[in-house]
Amino acid sequence: MLNQTNLLIPESELLFSEAAQYLKVEDITLLRNAYAFGQGAHLGQFRRSGEPYIAHPIAVARILGTLRLDAPTLIAALLHDVVEDTDISKAEISERFGEAVAELVDGVSKLAKIEFQTQEEAQAENFRKMLMAMARDVRVILIKLADRLHNMRTLDAMLTEKQRSIARETLEIYAPIAHRFGLNNIYQELQELGFRYSFPLRHKVLVKATKAARGNRREVVGKILEAITLKLKEAKLDAEVTGREKHLYSIYMKMVEKHLSFSEVLDIYGFRVIVKDIPSCYVALGALHSLYKPIPGKFKDYIAIPKTNGYQSLHSTLLGPFGIPIEIQIRTVEMHQIAENGVASHWLYKSTDSDFDELHVKTSQWLQSLLETLSGSSDSLEFLEHLKFDLFPGDVFVFTPQGKILTLPRGSTAVDFAYAVHSDVGNCCVAVKINGESAPLRTKLKSGDRVEIVTAPYAKPNPSWLSYVATGRARSSIRHFLKTIQYSESVKLGERMLNQALISFNINPDSITELQWEKLLRDSGVKSKDDFLAELALGKQLPAVIAKKLVAPTESITSDWMTGPITILGNEGLTVQFAKCCRPIPDDDIIGIIKKDSGLIIHTRQCNNIPTNHRNSENFVNVAWGKDITRTFVTSIKVTAINKQGVLARIAAEIAKADSNIDDITMETENDYTHMHFILQVNDRNHLAQVLRGLRHIKDVARIKRNNE
Repeated sequence: MLNQTNLLIPESELLFSEAAQYLKVEDITLLRNAYAFGQGAHLGQFRRSGEPYIAHPIAVARILGTLRLDAPTLIAALLHDVVEDTDISKAEISERFGEAVAELVDGVSKLAKIEFQTQEEAQAENFRKMLMAMARDVRVILIKLADRLHNMRTLDAMLTEKQRSIARETLEIYAPIAHRFGLNNIYQELQELGFRYSFPLRHKVLVKATKAARGNRREVVGKILEAITLKLKEAKLDAEVTGREKHLYSIYMKMVEKHLSFSEVLDIYGFRVIVKDIPSCYVALGALHSLYKPIPGKFKDYIAIPKTNGYQSLHSTLLGPFGIPIEIQIRTVEMHQIAENGVASHWLYKSTDSDFDELHVKTSQWLQSLLETLSGSSDSLEFLEHLKFDLFPGDVFVFTPQGKILTLPRGSTAVDFAYAVHSDVGNCCVAVKINGESAPLRTKLKSGDRVEIVTAPYAKPNPSWLSYVATGRARSSIRHFLKTIQYSESVKLGERMLNQALISFNINPDSITELQWEKLLRDSGVKSKDDFLAELALGKQLPAVIAKKLVAPTESITSDWMTGPITILGNEGLTVQFAKCCRPIPDDDIIGIIKKDSGLIIHTRQCNNIPTNHRNSENFVNVAWGKDITRTFVTSIKVTAINKQGVLARIAAEIAKADSNIDDITMETENDYTHMHFILQVNDRNHLAQVLRGLRHIKDVARIKRNNE
């Protein structure tokens, strides 16, 4: 024990001396107590590297100390693993160090005692819990990021496969979160370490290449730095100018995205100019544009329109000597503070400046958006998918009709915009006007677009939107709405299916008592009657089987399969599907099949997929078309015609003449004939017959056949 303590004295004392530069004496006393408590809790535990485990919490606290975070955060950092790795409880931490520290520790702790089916599910749930805690207190993510940064710094001790797994997770989740919160130094170090361990060979090659290039370009970079400094002095600007080498991961991603070799990546150096105020930023920009020519399309004004994480700077790429592109960032001292420390600037500078206030408002808005996503997603893996969408923001700035600016990820569509305004607007949107002109809802937005959403009171989300929305908020809202609607429809359909099964056994559905239902729910482990009925509609339970279970054993059961068919109107939504093999339409003789997790599938009785002994199967349901059906249905026909010029146009014109639409067409040629497979929209069999009569009048049509009939 003495050896362990002696080994740790230097690191722990460094923590205390660094924290003493900005914390009060009483805070340092609490910090020392937390260190002693954490050291005792982790006594006898060692990291894979062989060092005592307490070295890790100390390192995490020191990283947070560089951000000058408050005492509770540093204390929580020292204790962040005790709940997970020792017998210490959250209540004990609360009693010794306060509720705030206990909540921070709990937010960071993993769900170690819950069993998951897969490692991916466990990790997704950990992120879910961490982000829920983060939404309550942003310091949770700061501790988690510092924890991940130290783990990445000491990743050599892990097995190679584990190194790559952790590194990939760091690049996909933790580095983007650090970027989203404006923690630039942590973000870049996580990226570099993630790259090093994800692609060790590529990293090694790039390190060697940049070292060689650094020697060749040092003189040129020095001259550029000197020229920039002199030009700014001529403009009478008091500016700090620094040159920086681009990070390896940034160079690597540019090579991948633009398919370049290393020698083709010329702008591996960038320059930063820091001035006293905003007007000076634009004066500096003008001066540098007169020194070197700006490259068209390579200027971005993040001062007028800040990034969502509060970042502000002017970015411009100039064409320097020898044709070398020069990347310039121009910002004020305050902007530089936010750029380096992001949301942590609140603790670092204790500023009441409106820039910092705006940063925290934006951070709060993003966290609130995360909470909305959480509430709309019961599945952890689904939530992680939403999170990844929102962690890679682009630079698309669009305007509402009132002139308000909304920032959306690159690739966002009009539907994403609608949900960014409000979930109710997204759910009811039917059309969009972009810059005053009508456009499809799937249109991808560009910076500067003015977007106006057209809504209708009875509109609802289309499942096809999920194929092109880019934001987690839109995706979550659409899925939540569809699941809610599907549940309601499933309950209604499940009740109809069960009632039909009961009637087929000559049992009045109204005679089933609450006691019978309670027993069934208790035996099956389902929470409510509605949940049970929804499971019936989705094929997780069979109506005939449940009907038998509901009936008292003393009652005699005789089945009449043809009793009381379920009426199909075509507006049942996701719970009733029409088989693509036979594509039934109204007036067809139909039958229903209950398929697990898909619901009720409607087939024609002539379909080849229907077995002849279907009446003896409990998966089959007696169904019939209802009256006054107003929607259209798709069906498939095969037209064989003589291979002549213009024949397809004549056939399409005849179909349109019969008020039918063509959804799809495929063709194949055989000798002198062309076989055309059409998928058409029709109202019913009479409408289809009208279409076929018109086609038979075309003399070059040799044969017409409805597919799968």
